[in-house]
Amino acid sequence: MTNSVTATPKLYIGIDIHKKSWKVHFCTDLFDGATKSFVPDPEAFKNYVDKHYPDHKITCAYEAGCCGYSAARAFSSFRWEVLVVNPADIPRPGKQRLVKTDKIDCINIAKQLKNEALHSIRIPDIQQEQLRCLFRRRFDLVKDFRKIKSRLKSFLLYHGIHVPLSFDNPNWSHDFIDWIIDLEWKHITAQIALDSMISFYRFVDEQLRDVSKKIRAYCRKHHKMDYYLMRSIPGIGPLSAAAFISEAGDLRRFQSFKQFASFIGMVPGIYQSGDKLKTFGMTPRSNRILRSYIIEAAWVACRKDPVMQEYYRKHGGKNSKAIIVKVGRKLLSRLLAVIKTQTPYQIGVIN
Repeated sequence: MTNSVTATPKLYIGIDIHKKSWKVHFCTDLFDGATKSFVPDPEAFKNYVDKHYPDHKITCAYEAGCCGYSAARAFSSFRWEVLVVNPADIPRPGKQRLVKTDKIDCINIAKQLKNEALHSIRIPDIQQEQLRCLFRRRFDLVKDFRKIKSRLKSFLLYHGIHVPLSFDNPNWSHDFIDWIIDLEWKHITAQIALDSMISFYRFVDEQLRDVSKKIRAYCRKHHKMDYYLMRSIPGIGPLSAAAFISEAGDLRRFQSFKQFASFIGMVPGIYQSGDKLKTFGMTPRSNRILRSYIIEAAWVACRKDPVMQEYYRKHGGKNSKAIIVKVGRKLLSRLLAVIKTQTPYQIGVIN
């Protein structure tokens, strides 16, 4: 009588990925294995796995973080099943809130993976990931632009210089910059400090305009249909459409509006215990970039679309912030509808 293998052995790998090293725990469907450290080299890691765990069906998981998806793509090329997991979605014993090490983390990831308790976030394709990088560069430039404007106004306030009412608004004109440059100072040191800030302001302004222009041009060329479908909706401008294409990718992947709204973060936070049910506004779990864009777009839609105006007035007298969130959800519903039906939105038509 000869013994034969009737099932493929399975290997579960939990990885705690860092810049200079990987802490890895191995366990099979039958036994708990070893915990080891590796240099961040997928090929060397594969050679170790092939040597010590031949003929295993391999599933590995690691936390989403600063190292991105390059490791996941490498593991997928080895024909391994790969999960990139939101750290907040990994079940952790209460003890791990007080005692946390890389070894404990990778062991927990492997055990939860073996128990089928982990769910992967979506791994974007390289084209979308790199477009997202470009859009987030613009997002960083916007923050830098706001900071330098704030510093310039603080500088003037500190020295007792009052900005004329004609210039005192969020949109800075060339005349306002010229007015700042023409200010006279008793000592050259203040002039040098101001000139430095003006130079930085102009540099960030130029970079912001250039990056914004290239994002719009790329989306018009490579995502033409989705870009113009989104633009047909009042409130969705060129950069808002580019934001959704960059951050969310193809909206057709969402199976329902509820799933789409949850991805954006336009759903309520709920806490229930026994007979007590408490809601605490919008969930903190969100894509913060897209949520801010949809709220801004909702205010614009209320000015341009009579259907949205009527909806806003219908809830008049309530908290304006709560109402605009409702408008934002309707706007999200329109976004998903125009993409899935491939039909441009018509102003005044209720959908």
